[in-house]
Amino acid sequence: MLDNNTRARLLQHYPALAELPAAELGMMLTDAVVMPLPVGTVVFDENQLCQGFPMLLSGSIRVVKASPNGRELQLYRVLPGESCILTSSCLLGNTRYQARGFAEQALEMVLLPATSFHVLMGKHKAFRDYVFHLFSDRLTDMMQLVSAVAFQKLDQRLAALLVAKSSPIRTTHQALADELGSAREIVSRLLKGFADQGWIKMAREQIEVVDSIGLRSFSEL
Repeated sequence: MLDNNTRARLLQHYPALAELPAAELGMMLTDAVVMPLPVGTVVFDENQLCQGFPMLLSGSIRVVKASPNGRELQLYRVLPGESCILTSSCLLGNTRYQARGFAEQALEMVLLPATSFHVLMGKHKAFRDYVFHLFSDRLTDMMQLVSAVAFQKLDQRLAALLVAKSSPIRTTHQALADELGSAREIVSRLLKGFADQGWIKMAREQIEVVDSIGLRSFSEL
């Protein structure tokens, strides 16, 4: 059972739930579980059955696809108010996860049981529209990722990633490599090239973009 504060936060992030009749919403949330998870916790893993529909109140989930050699490609992040399309897909198709999701930041989430998710999808248009709307948005993002991986060189993808972040960027070369599905050594070499071009300045676990126009132009070549 969710306390009043948690319930209010949930409805703030997921307003589609507020359109349910109060009695029915109460029943739906009776079996929901509040889960605080520390950073690094695996929320779901490949070939794992889906246990429910996560709704984030704080923090973020990073969803990655791992290769046999241990390299990872970031697929997307899930933030408060958003849904995980892999979870929705697994629940709707009764299939197993095909990627891993872990707590990128310490997070708090409400896990809605699979049975409640199916009831909401079947009976309530507002919730169904919400899930499919985010499904559409996330698929668009995934198509852009596929296009970038297939048609852009790694240096262009790195440039686009840096431009998209707020400067100064507090990160490590390994973290950037993980986002791009590459190796740290390669990313470090590319960053040094960007610095030599005068596009960025590097410090310990920090990158400052000093010429965003030049960096963006390079990413769009």
